[in-house]
Amino acid sequence: MNKSDNTETSLQFNIPSTSETQNEPANNGWTKPALDQASEQAQSHLQTQEKNISGWLAEATPFIGQSAAIKEIFALIEKVANTDSTVLILGESGTGKELVARALHNNSIRRSRPFVPVNCGAIPSELLETELFGHLKGAYTGAIANRVGRFTLAHQGTLFLDEIGTMPASLQVKILRALQLKEFEPVGGNKTLKSDCRVIAATNIDLEVEVSKGTFREDLYYRLNVIPITLPSLRERREDIPLLINHFIKHFNTKKGYKIEGVSAEAMDVLCRYNWPGNVRELENICQRLCILKSAGTIEVSDLPAKLHQVRALSSSTTTPWSHWLTEGIPDAGIPFDDLVTQFENDLINKALEQTRWNKNKAAQLLHLNRTTLVEKIKKRGLAPSHN
Repeated sequence: MNKSDNTETSLQFNIPSTSETQNEPANNGWTKPALDQASEQAQSHLQTQEKNISGWLAEATPFIGQSAAIKEIFALIEKVANTDSTVLILGESGTGKELVARALHNNSIRRSRPFVPVNCGAIPSELLETELFGHLKGAYTGAIANRVGRFTLAHQGTLFLDEIGTMPASLQVKILRALQLKEFEPVGGNKTLKSDCRVIAATNIDLEVEVSKGTFREDLYYRLNVIPITLPSLRERREDIPLLINHFIKHFNTKKGYKIEGVSAEAMDVLCRYNWPGNVRELENICQRLCILKSAGTIEVSDLPAKLHQVRALSSSTTTPWSHWLTEGIPDAGIPFDDLVTQFENDLINKALEQTRWNKNKAAQLLHLNRTTLVEKIKKRGLAPSHN
């Protein structure tokens, strides 16, 4: 991994080769060779898909950056990749949760075995159980043959449960058992199967809120949340935006034969000021659109989509105190709501910290926040005492 602050930093680790020693006993008719065969079949079946997906992820949507926030993520991945601990990846849509999951797998002892992704939110709830655990022929109408589930396919590899927060409550208890005991029963079967797979989960939903609402099991949450990795949004690491833009332009130039020479300073300023609600995925799509429409030359402000032109018009508003708009009214051109809300929160946090002489416990009590929440906000926003 490149440690330089002046060059593009990408997620590339060198893990020494380690021999794998997996020796499970037979289990209710499923011998170790049978499990290994299922795993080998999965490896063969997913090989083409893995090659295509991995290539696209590595080339088109990289996990790169030089910001402090992203370097912390790199360091954490490097530290936990070669363990078997369950990881819960948190972050907004488009921040690269699957990239992190693949990085954990590819830099672990399991990297030669399958990486099996499951999008829990994209599969109908009534089919998710059979997708995960498999089924026997005749288990239900339409089950015309035995089917191997994803837990079995991921044997000795990694199972990635994306959008875990959408999983129906009826299935959560079965997932908990599979995580704790590494065993399960296929739909329509009564034999217990085992799978030695590492589970990595991801969600853009606040699972603590779902636990308090009773829609997500508390014991499953704690079982998943052994090692949490929280990905920053793109607006929280704006210094990485030029790196990503240059990477995407280079990628599309190489792949599609475009001749984009770069981005003007004024256009780059607009791109860096935009809040990117879709994060890196949205940035990639914008770069692709710009390359297609511009084809060659330098990308100027006039080439940017209309919604980004609004950023240019409102850029001066971001330096105006939020309180100004309460007394003077909102201009016809509008105001940058997200930036002003952040500014308002920062002012409140700073006021509470100054009032308590930077006693975080007392400041959290004044703001009716959990101390951990306050500390996280201070850290993410780089707040510090005025005398520093």
